[in-house]
Amino acid sequence: MSTIRLTVAQALVRFLAAQYTERDGVRHRLIDACWGIFGHGNVAGLGQALVESGQGPGAPLPFHQGRNEQAMVHAAVGFARQRGRLSAQAVTTSIGPGATNLVTGAALATVNRLPVLLLPGDIFATRVPDPVLQQLEVPYAGDISVNDALRPVSRYFDRVARPEALVPAALGAMRVLTDPAETGAVTLALPQDVQTEAHEWPEEFFADRIWRIGRPAPEPEVLARAAEAVRAARRPLLVAGGGVHHSEAEDALRALADATGIPVASTQAGKGSLRHDHPCDVGGLGHTGTAAAGELARDADLLIGVGTRWSDFTTASGTLFAPTARFVNLNITASDSHKMGALAVVADARAGLAALTGALRGHRVSPDYEAARARGKEAWERTVAEAFAPHPLEEKARPSQTQVLGALDSVVGDEDVIVNAAGSMPGDLHKLWRARSPRQYHVEYGYSCMGYEIPAAIGVRMAAPDRPVWALVGDGTYLMLPTEIVTAVQEGVNINVVLVQNHGYASIGALSEQTGAERFGTAYRFRDADGGYTGAPLPVDLAANAASLGMEVHRAATFDQLREALAAARASDRPTCVYVETDTDPAVPAPGAAAWWDVAVAETSRRPAARAARAEYERHRAHQRRYL
Repeated sequence: MSTIRLTVAQALVRFLAAQYTERDGVRHRLIDACWGIFGHGNVAGLGQALVESGQGPGAPLPFHQGRNEQAMVHAAVGFARQRGRLSAQAVTTSIGPGATNLVTGAALATVNRLPVLLLPGDIFATRVPDPVLQQLEVPYAGDISVNDALRPVSRYFDRVARPEALVPAALGAMRVLTDPAETGAVTLALPQDVQTEAHEWPEEFFADRIWRIGRPAPEPEVLARAAEAVRAARRPLLVAGGGVHHSEAEDALRALADATGIPVASTQAGKGSLRHDHPCDVGGLGHTGTAAAGELARDADLLIGVGTRWSDFTTASGTLFAPTARFVNLNITASDSHKMGALAVVADARAGLAALTGALRGHRVSPDYEAARARGKEAWERTVAEAFAPHPLEEKARPSQTQVLGALDSVVGDEDVIVNAAGSMPGDLHKLWRARSPRQYHVEYGYSCMGYEIPAAIGVRMAAPDRPVWALVGDGTYLMLPTEIVTAVQEGVNINVVLVQNHGYASIGALSEQTGAERFGTAYRFRDADGGYTGAPLPVDLAANAASLGMEVHRAATFDQLREALAAARASDRPTCVYVETDTDPAVPAPGAAAWWDVAVAETSRRPAARAARAEYERHRAHQRRYL
């Protein structure tokens, strides 16, 4: 067997450049690029290998320079989601704070079942320089480094302590990255001395390797039972989760809805599975969902979950569905398919939906049920229109947050992508946004990580360079992680940031008030004489900050100006920010939650607000139930 002499880092770069996925006969590059920030733990290893491999047009592994390690992971995750998990990106950091900064991004990737390859440097495998700079010394274990913090948030973790260990480690990493049921963050910790060691590698290790992603079909007996349950149901409701998008099962879902008339509600990850104007689409489900979906969910005798993991927001913390409701779960992941005491249909979403449609041939819900679905949808559409549009006298006034979304809705097309993750905006978007295409709605709500939006928008735009991309952020989220604006400017990645100034954590402020904490510590204000943050708003100018980082900035003080600014941003050929201060007391507030969410309230307190909140909490908690 012929061999090639390369360092471990050089071999890893060459290996990654030869990995592909294939689904439905279409091949995709698995590792599209590598993000990195270099330090002493990776500059001489992976840094040197990337330089040696070449970084011009057609580079084996293109490199992108980031500013914050967590943000680089977010960008890679945004890329992977936009590409349907068929392509991913790698992220390399030095040992030390660079590596531990990966933990939040890794948790987000794993919670959301999205692939990202993490390549942090590590301490010396030889232990000769010991303790090395930034080494965590653990008295009871000499083989622990800060990278071990990544173990619980990784779907696969390995430390390549010897050159020959790279072969099984790299193959194991690719297996997990490409497994629809197992994917998430994958970590290969690379000791800094091992990265630079040379080894004789078999040429076969660098041959093109295709990881085929299949579409496992449901077992015939289980499919028959699922179809029987649907035929017997009088008020079925299908709940579309993120697995519909990951499987590219939108057409199969539409075919099932068209054939049966079953209404379709969506989770945050599943929104857009049907176009907003499809007759069967009843919008978001759960605490942040629509009244139309909530009403159907409370009356449903059968819930058909497709690609959902049934989070607490979707189930309203176990209070949304009737005690007698039954569940059928179609999911590629067995652990998710068994939730809610469901009949578990373990299969690919597209293959499973197509099979179920065939098994239900000739079946349709009753005309009365279709009419009820239509009435609820029409009523909610009126609610959306009212929330989005200003009253005639308000067009020259400061807009509310829902009117910001309404102005954006009037500007975007089917091809635009909306990115959001945290604050009150995910709730408003889930209730109100009119999703026009499967990949338009990109709200990360599995981990709801502040700071995700701007770097993720960069990743989305890299994955889909012809689609306008909007990162929607409040001032609290913007201050968490604005650094990748510099990356967007440097790389020429044309993203649009809608920066909403509301002087603090608006969402948590409202939640704090509801739970008896009276908005403590949630406003961006000076301290007052009482010691709290109740003074004047801080004199920050975030628009000036965005401009200082290289963005084109448009300030909007009124609804009219906002629409003009959004249109200008969409037409711009450079990274652009639209800055708007919102009205915190709008004439038409955002629609309230259609369902409950369990946030524990103090059981005893001297403060009347907390006592009242506890009484309300106990009232809702009495309706919680487990489905066995």
